Amino acid sequence: MSAPASPVTPARHRVVLWGTGVVGSMVAAELVDHPVFELVGVGVSNPDKVGRDVADVCGLPGGSTGILCTDDVDALIALAPDALVHYGPTAAKADDNIRLISAFLRAGIDVCSTAMTPWVWPGMKQNPAPWIDPITAACEEGGASCFTTGIDPGFANDLFPLTLMGLCGRVDSVRASELLDYTDYEGDYEDEMGIGRPPEFTALLEIPDLLIMAWGATVPMMAAAAGIELDDITTTWEKWVTPTDRPSAKGVVKAGEVAAIRFTINGIYQGREVISLEHVNRIGLDAAPEWPAGSQDDVYRVDIEGSPSISQETSFRFTDGSGRAPAVAGCLATGMRALNAVPSVRDLPAGWVTALDLPLIPGVGTIR
Repeated sequence: MSAPASPVTPARHRVVLWGTGVVGSMVAAELVDHPVFELVGVGVSNPDKVGRDVADVCGLPGGSTGILCTDDVDALIALAPDALVHYGPTAAKADDNIRLISAFLRAGIDVCSTAMTPWVWPGMKQNPAPWIDPITAACEEGGASCFTTGIDPGFANDLFPLTLMGLCGRVDSVRASELLDYTDYEGDYEDEMGIGRPPEFTALLEIPDLLIMAWGATVPMMAAAAGIELDDITTTWEKWVTPTDRPSAKGVVKAGEVAAIRFTINGIYQGREVISLEHVNRIGLDAAPEWPAGSQDDVYRVDIEGSPSISQETSFRFTDGSGRAPAVAGCLATGMRALNAVPSVRDLPAGWVTALDLPLIPGVGTIR
């Protein structure tokens, strides 16, 4: 019997990180001593961060990395990184994202991003041509690839349900749910979801076309993966008004204001709902007690009715004593999905990349 092969030292990938908000800062901390990825540059859009060491901006241990944050895109491209990991703003700033990402792609630099969630499935008909065509052209010009992930839409609503669907002989329906307490969450939700607003306020995502475009891309993706074409995509939206004041990380949600929302995005096939995404987001675990909740607090859940029927819950937690909320742990998982995809994205042909194009990504270098 021959001796077992020696472990292969993984190739190093030089990356530029753009965006030092909640997600980008946590990913930067993971990059400091990562054996597979070398952080070579950091881009920011906030002028107050320009010229400061990334350790200072992101609160990294050690005091200094020697890498200064910059808003100079050309200077970052000149570093000739293997990839850009992009944790920029949402599609609300689509023009800025497209301009930045296109520049890297045209230079032949692959991009893995969490920002433009409609790009999770570029073929979704709700994607406007000005959001798609410039990236298609930039990929062709530079021979580079562009992959977008995210926690919703993203791996919780594509990788998880699609993997479980592959265990079935028949799927009558599949539902992927986010069931989170937002009490300690500091992300944007007032105008987007209407939490902390009067019930008569119309949140941006309450508008069906905006909701489908912003967070519904995985619905047609799952349909395509299953070999069907949906007849329609519909939405539902519910609000729960709190009878008492509720404290949160962003202030007090007052009595009479919306303290929980529940919405669904539903893929219709042959007259029935076959694919559904569901969000239940609360300020306080006791809010909207009649709405779905997990067997644990703060979970992502997949329910499949079929042969066999399957239920799965996934929770994200920090166990380092930092006290950071589960929603923040989910944000880190979001960022790491994009980073860990870099080696596989680099191996793919130029153009758009979706979750359906990627192999299993086990996270090379994570055990060390």
